[in-house]
Amino acid sequence: MVNESLSRRGLLKGALALGGGGLLVMTAGGEVVAASSKLSSKNMPTPYTTMFRRPPVLMPDAEGVDEKGPFQKYCLTQKLGRASMVPGLTTTIAGYNGIFPGPTIRVRQGTRTEVRICNALSNVNTLNGRPFSTVTHLHGSASLPQYDGYANDQTKPGQVKTYKYPNWQQGRTLWYHDHNHGDTAENVYSGLAAQYHLKDPYETAQLPQDEFDVPLVVSDIAFNADGSVAFEPDGNAGFMGDVILVNGVPWPKMKVKPRVYRFRVLAASISRSFRYALSTGDPIYIVGTDAGMTPKVNAVASFRQGGAERYEILIDFRKYKAGTKIELKNLSNKNNVDFANTGKIMQFEVVADAGPADTYQIPTTLDLGPQPFANRGAVEVNKLTPEMATARRRLRVERKHGEWTVNGETWADVEDSGFTRVLGNPKPYDVEIWELVNESGGWYHSFHIHLIDAKIIARNSTPDGKAHAWEGGGKDVFYLGENETVTALMQFTTGDGNAGGRYMTHCHNLVHEDSDMMIQFAVGDLDTNNPMMADPAKAETEPEAAATYASSYPLGT
Repeated sequence: MVNESLSRRGLLKGALALGGGGLLVMTAGGEVVAASSKLSSKNMPTPYTTMFRRPPVLMPDAEGVDEKGPFQKYCLTQKLGRASMVPGLTTTIAGYNGIFPGPTIRVRQGTRTEVRICNALSNVNTLNGRPFSTVTHLHGSASLPQYDGYANDQTKPGQVKTYKYPNWQQGRTLWYHDHNHGDTAENVYSGLAAQYHLKDPYETAQLPQDEFDVPLVVSDIAFNADGSVAFEPDGNAGFMGDVILVNGVPWPKMKVKPRVYRFRVLAASISRSFRYALSTGDPIYIVGTDAGMTPKVNAVASFRQGGAERYEILIDFRKYKAGTKIELKNLSNKNNVDFANTGKIMQFEVVADAGPADTYQIPTTLDLGPQPFANRGAVEVNKLTPEMATARRRLRVERKHGEWTVNGETWADVEDSGFTRVLGNPKPYDVEIWELVNESGGWYHSFHIHLIDAKIIARNSTPDGKAHAWEGGGKDVFYLGENETVTALMQFTTGDGNAGGRYMTHCHNLVHEDSDMMIQFAVGDLDTNNPMMADPAKAETEPEAAATYASSYPLGT
């Protein structure tokens, strides 16, 4: 059988136009495609000249209380939109409600949500010549498989799907993004990404809120001369652009008060990794990881972040005088391709504050609150111990026949099995140890395991063999650097008794994922909550929405 993803990549390379100045950088793992934008000098953005902006917060269409408790209902439309990213030109993006990042959704723990997502995108995605199908994954949520963004659970143009999210987990920064098989990289790169904040009383009481609780969606991009997105990935390595975006703005400047700010940092890049540091050399306080607050607050000079990882950090601006400018820099990592300004992320400018002085005390420890479903055997992730494990598995990422694989297998093997092939089948609430091994030496992988929160109990590359200081909380994405092995302790906490089924695990270098670097596991009954059949997308029945996708303009214009 010819691997379908290989033919897709062939189609990609024939259909896409690299934005001029394209570089092929040879590493031990293959060629890295990197693009310097083809913009004229007058259209090339200059760092720290454009003001920072926050994504809008999405308001519910309906809310109430039923026999199961509080609920909220939201509506989103995936559609094309115009964005002012570079001076003098507009860029067509594909976004939730036509914007990038999409609207932030903010929900309180224990409030169930239904998010109705209409695919009003064009019938042909001009980045690849295929129908603009989508799949939405709420990354970090313990969702049922049919609402988890299973890669083959497509919503085609003109269709709609309502995703149901339980929101029982402790407060955390999640994000929702496209997960369509074979198209994830270009769909996320085009703009289908946004944050989702799960709030609880414990993070509300201990960390900055409202104006001082700020989402940062960090990504990279390249532009063609007309301002359109430039993109040509390589399945062996990935794709990196020369412009850094924060919330869709190139290298923004943010005015900050002399206060302590909480930043929710999401790396929404498809291949690039980051290493953040302040230009002043002052510490960055790590207060949250993928799974929410960390039990201990760690002050670090810098921290490393791969695609899809989330870190919540505190920066204390109280010591600076009004007018002081501080850079958030990118020190970069191995096997990134760096351009003239990819060492910059954003700039903070301290402004005077007429209000009372900020008396917030940066904590040294945090109270994460009670563990939901402890009565069923759930254990708070940071309190898991190796003695609780009932199984140990080894997942090795490696090249096989020119493709990145997991234990020598790809998503094509899963498809060929009728979606029944699994790497393991733990029972709900089982605890396991997974060794994630990257012995290739030529590339890093952000490795994501759906459903679970995990505790890193070993990392072979640190002096003490333990997790980095910034990894001191629950994780669902694991940075596997060159020749790194991470040992993760996890529990398959499914929530109520109806949960379970098949879930994906894959590389979050999205070009690798689209090249089939993905397999699956099952929790409980393999056929419970069939991810493609239990609640599939349906035809859009509202005339206004159906008309939207039919008249959409091409993405590449």
